[in-house]
Amino acid sequence: MVVSIDGPAGAGKSTVARAAAQSLGFTYLDSGAMYRTVGLMTGRHGGPAADRAAELDIRIGERVLANGEDVTEAIRAPEVSEAASTVATDPRVREALVRKQRELLSEGDWVAEGRDIGTVVAPDAEVKVYLTASPEERARRRAAELGTDVDTVRRDQALRDAQDMDREHSPLMQAPGAVELDTTGLSVDDVVRRIAQLVDQARRR
Repeated sequence: MVVSIDGPAGAGKSTVARAAAQSLGFTYLDSGAMYRTVGLMTGRHGGPAADRAAELDIRIGERVLANGEDVTEAIRAPEVSEAASTVATDPRVREALVRKQRELLSEGDWVAEGRDIGTVVAPDAEVKVYLTASPEERARRRAAELGTDVDTVRRDQALRDAQDMDREHSPLMQAPGAVELDTTGLSVDDVVRRIAQLVDQARRR
């Protein structure tokens, strides 16, 4: 079974997906970490990002490995976030990483999160969730995560949202059949319980 969790930055996707996977006994796939890894390695070594995406051996689990190197912390740097946004606009990068993601999701039970899981990567996912939250809440969470001020994050967030929604390939949108969950004011446990209910309903169908 595949549970897809999509949504904008700061909606709580990573935290919720990781907790849901643990609760359900599924494997967690952070698709954004794959784009961050391509951005990091392209910045380090140069060359076309699409070539890096195709050649890299990316392993996603508790740690993120790129050709055997642990890059878990390195890919969370702010400059890598910017690089990830840039490489994600390249359709050849997306094609290469979507292919890798589909291979992973073809076997076993997964909770996969990103911005195009339910629309592009796994459109046949048995459970689709679109996480959102108020802009203020999303900015507050992101600022706390990055250790920066909320106003700066809010400005960057607005630009990132526009870029994600307006890009030509795999734009951010709610997948057909996805259940929208507004996480504003909800605890992680609240959201995980709701996802577990959706999984139970899917299993009964």
